[in-house]
Amino acid sequence: MLRITEIKLPLDHPQDAIASAILKKLQIPPEELLGYSIFKRSYDARKKAEILLVYIVDVETTQEKQILARFKKDPHVMVTPDTSYRFAAKAPSNLTIRPIVIGTGPCGMFAGLMLAQMGFRPILLERGKAVRDRTVDTFGFWKKKAGFNPESNAQFGEGGAGTFSDGKLYSQVKDTQHYGRKVLTELVNAGASPEILYINKPHIGTFKLVGIVQSLRAQIESLGGEIRFQTRVEDIHIEKGKVQGLTLASGEYIATNYIVLAVGHSARDTFEMLFSRGVYIEAKPFSIGFRVEHPQTIIDRCRFGDRAGHKLLGAADYKLVHHCQNNRSVYSFCMCPGGLVVAAASEPGRLVTNGMSQYSRNERNANSGIVVGITPEDYPGHPLAGIEFQRRLEERAFELGGGTYNAPGQLVGDFLANRPSTALGSVQPSYTPGVVMTDLSESLPDYAIAAIREALPAFDKQIKGFAMDDAVLTGVETRTSSPIRIKRKEDYQSLNTEGLYPAGEGAGYAGGILSAGIDGIKVAEAVALSIVQSSNHKI
Repeated sequence: MLRITEIKLPLDHPQDAIASAILKKLQIPPEELLGYSIFKRSYDARKKAEILLVYIVDVETTQEKQILARFKKDPHVMVTPDTSYRFAAKAPSNLTIRPIVIGTGPCGMFAGLMLAQMGFRPILLERGKAVRDRTVDTFGFWKKKAGFNPESNAQFGEGGAGTFSDGKLYSQVKDTQHYGRKVLTELVNAGASPEILYINKPHIGTFKLVGIVQSLRAQIESLGGEIRFQTRVEDIHIEKGKVQGLTLASGEYIATNYIVLAVGHSARDTFEMLFSRGVYIEAKPFSIGFRVEHPQTIIDRCRFGDRAGHKLLGAADYKLVHHCQNNRSVYSFCMCPGGLVVAAASEPGRLVTNGMSQYSRNERNANSGIVVGITPEDYPGHPLAGIEFQRRLEERAFELGGGTYNAPGQLVGDFLANRPSTALGSVQPSYTPGVVMTDLSESLPDYAIAAIREALPAFDKQIKGFAMDDAVLTGVETRTSSPIRIKRKEDYQSLNTEGLYPAGEGAGYAGGILSAGIDGIKVAEAVALSIVQSSNHKI
């Protein structure tokens, strides 16, 4: 097949316009076009009065060789790349040792799924609950119908932190081997809408993710895998630099030489245990800041003009960055169109915010993290110092909110004027349990406050109304990424611990659902190849 890129058509083009554009581009008669499929659809909104849809299409024609010869110098016509997935290995018939995956977020789930599909019957261990029970706990906490559960919340449980997010399925990682296509295909097979295969910025939304996660789990189990919930790993046993097994909080010991560590960025006690066992860990940069909320209509009008609300455009998003005079960078993070600001704490007495959207993205507000990049120079010393840095900010936010998991908030106008907020304006914050109006300058280091105060008016020049007085800031956002990296070699094993495979966001190798899923596949392949190549499959 042939792939044609950069087919641009009006937003409301007729159904046959794509076929007509293909015929015009390839300069062929209709009888030579056997069919086509849409590989990707995006939009170009640079001219609000003339928003265009941009297609990449795969075309079947009777004249493929002739067309390729004719367009050999045209970068927009090419042979369709092969994006099909091929398994790296197959489990040996005499397999006597089962790989273990710790964590069932996107990385752990896809690592487990790939190992199961290759016949390795993995054991997946999850400290939290199954996704539906976890959802009951999390929403119960948000709605003040249940207390905070440190083992079942927006961070811990089946599906990982991505379950309570926008469900974004796009990434900036290089993916020359098309692992991302494998992730999306498996999600569709598990119940996601087929449109995620071709729209430019696909997302699923929390409620849909719940069913999809359950379906992925069922497939793993049907292939001989095993998933244990409410099963926290207490210790990993390492002898002479090699994994020998692990002990659960229940006291049970499981022998294995292969552990995929996919614990997510909030498994602080696990990081501490690994460090105490001598696993090489280093501090890495991350970001801190607030959530900001605006009426979604302001973002839609700024991006789409009179076409705001069009069904193919949906709720508008944005991506902003500003380089400050104090040499800090401030940027928008995890932007959630038509979404909610949510309570994302994982430890008692500490407060964390995040953002999420449902599939419809039809809530009244847009929200995004507005965060400042920091480096280990801001929290020098111990490799785990970033964790303590996060904890101090989260404890301060908990205090400013009144010590009840209400979040501290402030109007943008008051924040810029350096005065406390005492009442809300026209924008109603979406965070539950609730928001206490205060002075957020007390919640972050001075350099971060100064940088955000400089950035908000700069962002207003790009999106008119971004610095509106009544927009709401909610603190604090501290879990933008892992504060540590568990370094690994080219074979994906820990730098100094054979048989330990650090993976995903928690280990510092992903940033979102798609990239975490991709990393899970790569690590699963490495584990499978290592098992197959081993001359002895017994401990």
